[in-house]
Amino acid sequence: MAPVNGFATAFGGVKVGALGRTNPLGFKVGPRLAKRGGEIRCDVGADLEEKKAASVVALEQFKISADRYMKEQSSIAVIGLSVHTAPVEMREKLAVPEAQWPHAISELCSLNHIEEAAVLSTCNRMEIYVVALSWNRGIKEVIDWMSKTSGIPAEELRQHLFMLRDSDATRHLFEVSAGLDSLVLGEGQILSQVKQVVRVGQGSGGLGKNIDRMFKDAITAGKRVRTETNISSGAVSVSSAAVELALMKLPKTHSLSARMLLIGAGKMGKLVIKHLASKGCKQVVVVNRSVEKVDAIRGEMKDIEIIYRPLDEMMSAAAEADVIFTSTASETPLFFKEHVEALPLVSKEIGARLFIDISVPRNVGSCVSGVEYARVYNVDDLKEVVEANKEDRLRKAMEAQELITEELKKFEAWRDSLETVPTIKKLRSYADRIRASELEKCLQKIGEDSLTKKMKKSIEELSTGIVNKLLHGPLQHLRCDGSDSRTLDETLENMHALNRMFSLDTEKDIMERKIKAKVEKAQT
Repeated sequence: MAPVNGFATAFGGVKVGALGRTNPLGFKVGPRLAKRGGEIRCDVGADLEEKKAASVVALEQFKISADRYMKEQSSIAVIGLSVHTAPVEMREKLAVPEAQWPHAISELCSLNHIEEAAVLSTCNRMEIYVVALSWNRGIKEVIDWMSKTSGIPAEELRQHLFMLRDSDATRHLFEVSAGLDSLVLGEGQILSQVKQVVRVGQGSGGLGKNIDRMFKDAITAGKRVRTETNISSGAVSVSSAAVELALMKLPKTHSLSARMLLIGAGKMGKLVIKHLASKGCKQVVVVNRSVEKVDAIRGEMKDIEIIYRPLDEMMSAAAEADVIFTSTASETPLFFKEHVEALPLVSKEIGARLFIDISVPRNVGSCVSGVEYARVYNVDDLKEVVEANKEDRLRKAMEAQELITEELKKFEAWRDSLETVPTIKKLRSYADRIRASELEKCLQKIGEDSLTKKMKKSIEELSTGIVNKLLHGPLQHLRCDGSDSRTLDETLENMHALNRMFSLDTEKDIMERKIKAKVEKAQT
C-alpha cells in the first residue's frame, strides 16, 4: 500500500487547495474550497490575527489553571480510522499526502494541548499519534482539526473514529507495524510506511522524543515479528489481492487471455505486474507519465511482456482493455461515467469491463458503477479475497503478540524512566550549587594566592567526589528502566519524597515550562 494522496489540509481554518498544481499523472487539479452548511468559504487569512490573539488568551487561561493539569500525566494517544472502521469514501477525505505530513504535524503541535504529533496516512488508514497535556481536551482539539481538514462534521467523524490511550495506543502502533492490523494480515508494505513517518518527521524536525522513540520501537517490533514468526510466509498484499479479485470476477475460461491494463507504475503497480506474471498472464499494457519506471520493471520481470503507453493515450488503451487496474497518486478521478460510457464494449465472453481501483483517493469515480457494462471494485472490496485465508493467519498472529508484548514493556519502561529525569536533574543541580558555594567560601578563607593550580584542582575534585557519592544512593532509587526489581510505584514514591525533602517542585515547574513554550510559540 503506497502512501496516499488526499485532500489538501486546512491551514488557519481555510481548506487550501492545489490551485493550478499538476498531479503525478499530469492532470491539473483545481482549487478545493471548504463547504460549510451549503456556503463555500475561501477567506484566506482574514481573521488570522484575531485567531492568534484568541489562542494566546486561551493559553494564558490554561497557565492560570495549571494546577488542574498537574493531576494529569501527559498521555500518548492515537485518534484515527481505518479500513476496519470507515469506508473508503470517508478515508479519502481525511487522507494526508506525504508531502504535507510536516505541515500537518506543525499544525497539530500548535494546538493548545498537543505537545508532539505524527501522521500515518495510507490507503487503508489515517491515524494521528499525539502526546497530549490533557487527554480530553487534546482529543477534542485533534478531532476538530480532522473535521476542519476534511469538511466532515465532528459528530459524523466520531461514529468511525477509534481512540486509544497510552499502552493501548502504543500496542496498536506495534501491531500496525507488524502487519496485524492490516486488511491483509502480515503484509509488509506498512512497515516501510511506518519507517517513512520517522524519516519525514526527522527531516522536518517535527517528531518529539516520545513519538520518535515509539515509532522506532514499533519498527523494531515489526521486524522481530517478521523475522521470528512465519506470519509473512505466503502473505498476500493489497496488489496480489487485487489480481486475485480480478481473476475471480473474470470467466474462468478467459481469466488468462483477458487484456490487462495497468495505470500507474509505482510500488503497488509494480506488484500488480509481478502477481499477474505469477498467475500466468503473458502481457500487460502500462500507462504511466514517464517510460523510465516501466523500463526498470521490464528489466526485472522477464516472464511477462510489458507494453508502455504514454499518459495521453490512456483512454485509447482503456478502450482495448478488459481489466483496468488503477494505482496512481492522482487526487482527482481519472475515469468518470462519461469516459467509460464512450468506451467500446468488451467481448460477450468477458461480459463487462472490470475496474480494479487500489488507490486512495480513488482513481475511478463512484459514478462509473452506474454504467451497465462496467464493474468497479476498490480496496474495500478486497475483503472478499482476504477472508479466504484469514483463519490460518490469525493463528500465526498469536505468536506475534508475545513479541509485541516484550517490545511494549521495553518502551513503557523507557517512558516511565522519563518521569524521574527532572527530579534527577534538579537534585544534581541543587547539590552542585551548594558545592560551588561552599567551595568558593573555602578558597576565600585559604586564600587563592597560596594555592597552586594542582591544589585547587584537587580540592574541586574532592568536593565533586563527595557530592557524587552522596547522590549515588538517591539517584539509584530513581531508576525505573527495567534494569532492577523496583516497581514504578516505588520509584515514583522515592521521587515524590526527594521533591518534598529538597523542595524541588519539579511537576509544577515542568507544567509551567510546557505552557510557557506554548504561549511563546503562539505569540510568534
